[in-house]
Amino acid sequence: MTDLGTDAGLPKVLMVDDRRENLVALEAILQGMPVRTVGADSGEAALKQLLMDEFALILMDAQMPDMDGFETARRIKQRERTRTIPIVFLTAVDYNAHLALRGYAVGAVDYLTKPIDPWVLRAKVSVFVELWEKNRRVRAQAALTQAYERRLAHAANRLEHALGLHQDAGGDPALEQELRSILTELQDGNR
Repeated sequence: MTDLGTDAGLPKVLMVDDRRENLVALEAILQGMPVRTVGADSGEAALKQLLMDEFALILMDAQMPDMDGFETARRIKQRERTRTIPIVFLTAVDYNAHLALRGYAVGAVDYLTKPIDPWVLRAKVSVFVELWEKNRRVRAQAALTQAYERRLAHAANRLEHALGLHQDAGGDPALEQELRSILTELQDGNR
């Protein structure tokens, strides 16, 4: 699977299938897209990968030995850190409404049957990766906004303290009025 240093900043797609040839085929379909693919050959291996990395999307075979895709998805959705990662189930079984419903019930966002149309899969991956990138930008902006609000609150507290010191020292009323005006602006800007 792609694991080059040049791909370090790219969104990651976790591909889960017990058959190596299916992982190779998925990687070939996604080749050239702005994603870093990571393969896992079992549900257990997928859960381990999810402990180590952040993923934009999971493409998972529904039918695997030991822990199938449904059980793996159930465990993924139980973890706080991974519950929002979209899961697209892939299966070689002809479309079966019961299996599709089972997939949706454990948190899948889509269910595709093999053979997979490469263009459909690429389009779906593009959409989910774009959503992940937008969500990442929103989270980063929210963190910046919170940091800015904390700095404003801290500046307002320092100004309020300075204003108290100024009053205690019998300072200039014009300067006191200007400091109060600045304090009010800071406090209004932090609401």
